[in-house]
Amino acid sequence: MSRPASTYRVQLTPDFGFDQVAEIAGYLRDLGVSHVYLSPILQSTPGSRHGYDVTDHSRIREEFGGASGFREMAQQLAAHDLGVVVDIVPNHMNTVNAQFWSVLKDGPDSPYASWFDIEWVDGKVALPVLGDDTPPVVDGDVLRYHEHAFPHPGHYRLVDWREGPGYRRFFDVSTLIGLRVEDPAVLFATHEVIFWLLDEGLVDGLRVDHPDGLADPRGYLDRLRARVGETWTVVEKILIGPERLPGDWSCDGTTGYDVLNRVNGLFVDPAGKEPLVRLFTSLTGQPDEYRPVMAQAKREVLELFFGAEVNRLAKAASCTPDAVRELLAAMPVYRAYVVPGEPPPPESVEIVELAAEACSPAVQPLVREVLYGSAESIVRFQQACGPVMAKGVEDTALYRWYPLACLNEVGGEPDAFGVSVADFHDFCAELLPYTMTTLSTHDTKRSEDVRARLSVLSEMPEEWAAAVARWSSAVRFDPHLDYLAWQNLMAAWPISVDRFTDYLLKAAREAKTAISWINPDPSYERGLREFAEAAVRLPVGEFTERIEPFAMSNSLGAKLVQLMMPGVPDVYQGNETTDFSLVDPDNRRPVTYPCKPETSWDAAKLLVTTQALRLRRRLGGAAPYRPLGAE
Repeated sequence: MSRPASTYRVQLTPDFGFDQVAEIAGYLRDLGVSHVYLSPILQSTPGSRHGYDVTDHSRIREEFGGASGFREMAQQLAAHDLGVVVDIVPNHMNTVNAQFWSVLKDGPDSPYASWFDIEWVDGKVALPVLGDDTPPVVDGDVLRYHEHAFPHPGHYRLVDWREGPGYRRFFDVSTLIGLRVEDPAVLFATHEVIFWLLDEGLVDGLRVDHPDGLADPRGYLDRLRARVGETWTVVEKILIGPERLPGDWSCDGTTGYDVLNRVNGLFVDPAGKEPLVRLFTSLTGQPDEYRPVMAQAKREVLELFFGAEVNRLAKAASCTPDAVRELLAAMPVYRAYVVPGEPPPPESVEIVELAAEACSPAVQPLVREVLYGSAESIVRFQQACGPVMAKGVEDTALYRWYPLACLNEVGGEPDAFGVSVADFHDFCAELLPYTMTTLSTHDTKRSEDVRARLSVLSEMPEEWAAAVARWSSAVRFDPHLDYLAWQNLMAAWPISVDRFTDYLLKAAREAKTAISWINPDPSYERGLREFAEAAVRLPVGEFTERIEPFAMSNSLGAKLVQLMMPGVPDVYQGNETTDFSLVDPDNRRPVTYPCKPETSWDAAKLLVTTQALRLRRRLGGAAPYRPLGAE
């Protein structure tokens, strides 16, 4: 098949595998999409609800139906004129896998030692699993510690679970170990199934997860393109503000967060910024500027999670860990692309040097090293920037500074209120013709319709402030969290106590101001549940009802813009009708097919989506772009 005209994202789970996707083929064809876009399909941790924790690259996941199930599904989709796009994870895999077991057993002599980016200390790799005084137990040729198992004896040492591991990992997740796909042998071994699916014509496109984690994203994409030809390929690249996708990447574009944030901004009134920031600061005690909150959050996560990464970079660059932390905290983007042995691009030099201006003079030698120094310094710095942004911004600062929570999206800037129509047209004019566009994903902090409701608040800040004052006088809990709670309760209404509590627990743990994932507090968590129970009983829904016509207008407007602007539009599962989901795992809940309209908003959204997708199929891709003015 040719490149997609549009895609429909499906979250595969042990309960919704290839058979279930095949069953909705007719429904998706009638909806108007050209391709089904599947979450990762390779063998992963048993029971995994997301599939980004691959354990065996040589097998299609048995729980979904295995290779034969995939083939039958692809044939059923093809019979309905639908192609398949798959999500691939080149950067990491789960630590419980045969290759890493071989490395733990045989050390640097293992045939798989080159698969992983390991720091050997006296021939051993550090594994952060110890959590109490229970001694590990020898069981034949296996060493057991609680649910963990290791070869006995082996080339590893067990350390406290809070310590950084002796290997590169995905963000701060020690159970996900980084892969060295810069080695062609590793690339082909980890992509063999994907390649045969492409060769057999069972797959038409690829979505590449987290390319910024790779040692050499450009080189990886070049090697991928050399093997898969002109197969449609998009990358999950988070672009901040004016940042653009590197022009030398062999791919068709991004997965659409850059588009999502700009479409979102079209429906936010910039005049709401001052009163909403004022309301936020009065309720939370947080500063009225976002940047200091972001910088502080990045410094904290560097101390909390990234000691091992900081020390390895400091050693490679012959500088102090303090200098590394300072420069990483000041970096404004997920990566400034520098390739060892090549002159750094002027824009990369500017990004790093500007970041260094906010630091002490002690970082200057490090700046030279990460731009012009050893390959190891350059690459380690590149690979550390993304995790610090993800954990410091996405998973911390966005839960601390939220005057208008619809702006707190992946790649978004919560202090940037609104996008002008002129700026949006300029942005569209330079978009790659086959980049993906989206409004909701499996990783968005809020679904598109929750954001549509929140955007309305920018047009009525005084009325909103009065409502929050009424609710807060009846129920209050934690000033760092309450205002975020009121926004999400109103915008996700109606929501069960359990879903709302789960969301608030996640928000509080991510904010790290009272509790965190590694520092729980049972009494705080009990209080939070009691707050959620009381808040859900208040007449918050009356406010939601009051703004519904305006939210519906935002929702339909955003959907139409996204489906008809340049690029390949993606519809996230269930979002052809209204979806009021919060952050994952809430937004990965199962969808009941076919999606039947229950409200006038549902019916209108389904109609807009279907008509626009069918029109896109008739138009084909890469049509010229002409801005139209409305009067």
